[in-house]
Amino acid sequence: MKKFIKVMKALSDKNRLKIIKILQHKEKLCVCEIQAGLGIAQPTVSKHLQVLEDAGLVSYEKEGLWVNYSLNHKPDNQYSATMLGNMRYWLEDEHEVIELIQKLPELDREYICN
Repeated sequence: MKKFIKVMKALSDKNRLKIIKILQHKEKLCVCEIQAGLGIAQPTVSKHLQVLEDAGLVSYEKEGLWVNYSLNHKPDNQYSATMLGNMRYWLEDEHEVIELIQKLPELDREYICN
């Protein structure tokens, strides 16, 4: 039951849901790109990513100086896998999600972080 509760708590925050949604539309994002998309502070984004990672919903990979976050395509628990599968179809028509998806082409780490 603990794994289920951890996943549900991770998905109970609007900004964490938005992170999941943008990662569905752009496979790899760094913290600065997510920060620019959501318009929230970098430490807050990092905390949200840690919660999502602890729940098995996102993973990260280092690439040189960059840390790329993506959806966890091989979650170790069924609840994360099921929710990620369902989330692909949920919230797509929400105004905030539509606006965020429209911002994705502007989220370029080279421009944002320099």
